[in-house]
Amino acid sequence: MMAGKPNLKPERPWFSSGPTAKRPGWSSQAIPHDLLGRGIRAPEVVERFAHGLRLTRELLEIPADWEVVYVPGSDTGAVEAALWSMLGERPVQVLAFENFGKVWATDIRDHLKLDPEILTAPWGGFPDVSRIDPAKDLVFPWNGTTSGVRAPGVDWIAADREGLVICDATSAAFAMPLPWDRLDVVTFSFQKALGGEAGLGVAALSPRAIERLDRYSPPRPVPKVLRLRNGESFDATLASGSMINTFSVWTIEDWIDGVEWGLSVGGLPALIARTEANAAALEDWVGRTAWIDYLAVDPATRSTTSVCLKFVDPRVIAMEEAERQALVKRMKALVEDERSAFDIESHRNAPAGLRIWCGCTVETADIEALTPWLEWAFETAIAD
Repeated sequence: MMAGKPNLKPERPWFSSGPTAKRPGWSSQAIPHDLLGRGIRAPEVVERFAHGLRLTRELLEIPADWEVVYVPGSDTGAVEAALWSMLGERPVQVLAFENFGKVWATDIRDHLKLDPEILTAPWGGFPDVSRIDPAKDLVFPWNGTTSGVRAPGVDWIAADREGLVICDATSAAFAMPLPWDRLDVVTFSFQKALGGEAGLGVAALSPRAIERLDRYSPPRPVPKVLRLRNGESFDATLASGSMINTFSVWTIEDWIDGVEWGLSVGGLPALIARTEANAAALEDWVGRTAWIDYLAVDPATRSTTSVCLKFVDPRVIAMEEAERQALVKRMKALVEDERSAFDIESHRNAPAGLRIWCGCTVETADIEALTPWLEWAFETAIAD
């Protein structure tokens, strides 16, 4: 029997995996306007950027001996800055189990002209980490935004490693515990877990990462916007709020607003708890719904933020991939026309399915209100 159209809609129907929903209660009027139009090198502006770094460090519980810097180009820019500035001293391994891990592997191989060992897994899987060599540098996403697969713990990363571990944590930071003692570079963007504006990335650098920057000069020209070195060593001015290039004051003020909200609701433990409550509400629905399941095969690797779902209904399994993609587009159009959900489709390079952001800026009640709309949209779309 076809599901009837629900009556209750999510109050905040934003479920995109980036940019994600703004914090509850967000208003543009809450963003300070007094520094808009000021020069990026003005002392007051530099201090505001530095204030944002201090708050970020506090909320994310970054170790005191780490440095934190802004990098242009969102998380992509932050990862690329680490790759271009640090790699080449020793062999490199890359975990490429979703779209962005594959991008990092391609860039390291084709643009940095290195010869990385690429450890892969099919969509929904996580690579065989028994092959990780602690003598090599390692690059990997902690949480695969496009696959809904996250790292299963940290025991596979050696505490006494020789190589650096560069972790793309953009869909994990502020939503999952991060093992700082097993990582050396941790990157993320404003547009993910706290619903900030796009365009600015953050790189947190361990003492081991700083030592690499101080000692190692990469055998390649590094574009200005990716330079973490001043020509001889780590550019320490970046850790004081200075920017590599001109950037939006509005964006930093919006970020500060989000971080202050995170601190006000209880800090990192509260943000993780909010995320897990959202993921649990969606899990309850998946468990009782016959036509949908997780893309992540192993429950231990299922993301709690970018939750990726696949169709298991026999009618859909029998379709060609293009037909499944068309089904997703019909579902997306149905719920968006009703303003009951936006941006629920899987990533363009992932298998056809749904992707629901369950991060801390989403309310659990809205996840619960969303699921009947998904049922209605599926039954309506497949009947077309």
